[in-house]
Amino acid sequence: MHPVLPLADLGPRIVIFGPSNAGKSTLAEALSQNLDIPAVHLDQLHHTPNTDWVPRPKDEFHALQRAAIAGEAWVMDGNYSELVDERLARATGAIVLDDNHWVRLGRYFNRTLFQRYRPGALAGNKDSLKWSMIHWVTFASRHHGARYRQMVERTALPLVFCGSMGEVKALYQHWGLTGR
Repeated sequence: MHPVLPLADLGPRIVIFGPSNAGKSTLAEALSQNLDIPAVHLDQLHHTPNTDWVPRPKDEFHALQRAAIAGEAWVMDGNYSELVDERLARATGAIVLDDNHWVRLGRYFNRTLFQRYRPGALAGNKDSLKWSMIHWVTFASRHHGARYRQMVERTALPLVFCGSMGEVKALYQHWGLTGR
């Protein structure tokens, strides 16, 4: 595992980046509980509740994110590249998760088919398997973990990077997190 900073070094506004199904929302919930600060799941802000992941109008999503990052303390998971700079400008620390795309694809099938509740799910839980998501996880987002890591490394933010689920599990143990 890469050297891990003390959790306190990340400050009160933590962003979590990484490719789909890398564990961002689950980690955000664990950090939220541990730090007693709100978890903000960008997928929930980007998509309309009680739908099968229908996006909101862009201006509505942007306004919701801007309102969320204005808070004094939060842990926020999600990517949405067009708004990353705004998030990074308010963040006090960053975590980047990555894992093998085949492992992430397995997580996608498991969460979509078998999990009745999962952190970051939309209200109404109307999730279904989508070929577009299978393609996204398997091919289109394969190198996004490295991309997000490089993006954060260009800032002065404290950064924690986990390159596998094993490293994420070790992070939970190191920081005394529960919820996995």
